Amino acid sequence: MKRAAEDQLLVEMVQGIRHRHPRIGGRKLLHELQEPMAALGIHRGRDAFFELLAVHDLLVPTRRNRRRTTRSGFWRCPNRLVGLEVVQINQVWVADITYLSTEEGFIYLALVTDAFSRFIVGYDLSVSLAVEGCQRALEQAIRQTASSSLQGLIHHSDHGVQYTAWPYRERLQALGICPSMGEVGNCYDNALAERVNGILKCEYGLDDLFVTFDHAAQSVHETIWLYNYERPHLSLRYRKPAQVHLGPQVRAQTSPS
Repeated sequence: MKRAAEDQLLVEMVQGIRHRHPRIGGRKLLHELQEPMAALGIHRGRDAFFELLAVHDLLVPTRRNRRRTTRSGFWRCPNRLVGLEVVQINQVWVADITYLSTEEGFIYLALVTDAFSRFIVGYDLSVSLAVEGCQRALEQAIRQTASSSLQGLIHHSDHGVQYTAWPYRERLQALGICPSMGEVGNCYDNALAERVNGILKCEYGLDDLFVTFDHAAQSVHETIWLYNYERPHLSLRYRKPAQVHLGPQVRAQTSPS
């Protein structure tokens, strides 16, 4: 009876977290629940916890993204990440574009993410794949580092026409940012950016069908806030991106409006 009651309480706690982070994985759930479980005197190992998730159909299935958003441009530059150890924020930014679906048609989310902290430093939602959306995401990233020099920062992307366009390259050059690109057609050369896309879509439902652009924009705003401030990362030893990027004392006090 005691174990059944504890299991039911754990399921309710998992559902509470999943209300805000709909597809957060089991390992992160277990980490986030360690403190409340200890306070309640509940002890569950990883296997028992995953078995509980399976019994209550709370494991997360895999989803795949099959739509192409990259058209290669003619300009080329080297991959500056080969053999590079990323040891601090604003050392490497990774940029990418992914698509969202609405009843009005496809729209496109441009993202710029800090490779060390996993913090999304800039984003833009647009109705087209034109370079301007990527430029707006880049400018947002630049603004949030207003007190820091970006000289020598590496900007890594694929060879999409948005990133090879002269206005985009000129802006990087003016700030002393070094462009870096993987091989044409090799998504693994921008794996971190692809991983961020997957998290936003698979864990937070950005792969759902939205009604309008405004509906999608509100969801994107909320999702990126949750990702940056509340989602623990295995690669960050279960810290949140904001804690690494903005400082260990960062606490998200309110939900995005």
